[in-house]
Amino acid sequence: MWNLPNILTLARIGLAPVIALLPFIQGYWPKVIAFLIFVAAAVSDVVDGYVARKSKQVTDLGKLLDPAADKLLLFATLVPIYWITRHPTMLYGIPWWGSLPLWVAAMLVGRELLMTLVRYEARKKGVVIAAGREGKLKVIFQDIFIGATIAWFAWKDFLVRTGVTGWMRDAWDEFHGTVVAVTLALALVLTVYSFAVYLYKYRALFRHAR
Repeated sequence: MWNLPNILTLARIGLAPVIALLPFIQGYWPKVIAFLIFVAAAVSDVVDGYVARKSKQVTDLGKLLDPAADKLLLFATLVPIYWITRHPTMLYGIPWWGSLPLWVAAMLVGRELLMTLVRYEARKKGVVIAAGREGKLKVIFQDIFIGATIAWFAWKDFLVRTGVTGWMRDAWDEFHGTVVAVTLALALVLTVYSFAVYLYKYRALFRHAR
């Protein structure tokens, strides 16, 4: 049970509170560090799954820990993103969206809580629901949004500190902001779609429950 993939997953869980706290520290370096740690955690999510399949070390514990680690990372990053994008100066506002809407955060978090309940009910019936392709795709766009947003915070603090101006700064602002806004929209769509797929795929479990 305590193989390399599971250890990587546990390490990802341990990094969650660190990523949650760093963006609240003043200055751009803490946010840069938070971005780098988050990227490492996101990459480990891909690596542990690949290693588990390649070395035939897929375990029920891993199937349960991997989605749990994804949820913790989501919670740990949505909290600072939600609060920081509501900064009174709107310095960190997300392009097109402004602040992170409460209903969007509620949908992203609510889906994970509902999936936890679904997995719990399935586990009681002896069925372990591993992350499917739709769920993994959702995590990819979700991770890109989160990583790009933390980098956006660092970028904005860097501009305040250095006073950089010019067309290159404006062009990067436009590109970076578009990545943040579009990936948030895609993550939201995939959040709803992947949950619907899970419900349909395992509908027999709920039919038996009734």
